[in-house]
Amino acid sequence: MTQGLIVTGTDTGVGKTVVAAALAGALDAAYWKPIQCGLENGGDSAEVRTLSGLPAERLLPEAYRFAMAASPHRAAEAEGIEISLADLTLPDVRGPLVVEGAGGLMVPLTRQSLLIDLFASWRLPVVLVARTALGTINHSLLSIEALNGRNIPILGVAFVGDEVPDTERTIVEMGGVRRLGRLPHIAPLTRASLAAAFAENFRIEDLR
Repeated sequence: MTQGLIVTGTDTGVGKTVVAAALAGALDAAYWKPIQCGLENGGDSAEVRTLSGLPAERLLPEAYRFAMAASPHRAAEAEGIEISLADLTLPDVRGPLVVEGAGGLMVPLTRQSLLIDLFASWRLPVVLVARTALGTINHSLLSIEALNGRNIPILGVAFVGDEVPDTERTIVEMGGVRRLGRLPHIAPLTRASLAAAFAENFRIEDLR
C-alpha cells in the first residue's frame, strides 16, 4: 500500500507546488502530479525538481499532460481526450509519495467527475494549502467541509503568505484542523531558501 499524502489548494495559484516541493524534499519522497495542465516552463514537475533537489527518478511522469492552462476537463477536451479515472491509480513506490493536485478540490476531471472524487478513492491524507490573503477563510472552510463530507483525512493546513494570526486561527479552530505551518514569501526562491524556510516554520514529525 502506498504511503504518502496529497497536496491540494483552496484555489489555483495558492502556492501548492512550492509546498509540495518543500514536502518532497524534506521527506525524501517521490513526487507525482497526475494531471498537468499548462506546459509553460516545463510544468510543475520541473519546478519541483529544481526546488526539491530530488533525483529525476523520484519525479514520476504525469498520467496526463495538456498544453492548455485550464481546468483538466477543458484542457483534455481541447486535445480530443477524455480523462479516465482508471489511469489514475496511485503508483507503487518505495518510501513516501507526495501527490500534487490540479487547482482546487472541485475542478472537473470529466463532465461527470471532480478531482475530490479521485482523492476520495485514494484515501491518502491531505495537506490543504491556503493563502493568508483576503477571502481565504471562506475558501478554506469550504474546502475543509468538502473533504470532511467525503471522509477524506486532513493532515492539516499549510499557509502561504504574510503572517495573519487571526485568519489562521479562525480557519483551524472553525475547521477543526491542525495548523502545520506557514511559508512566508521567499525571495529569491531557491532550493536552499525554500528548505531553510520550511525547516524554520514546519515540524517534519507533523507530516509523517
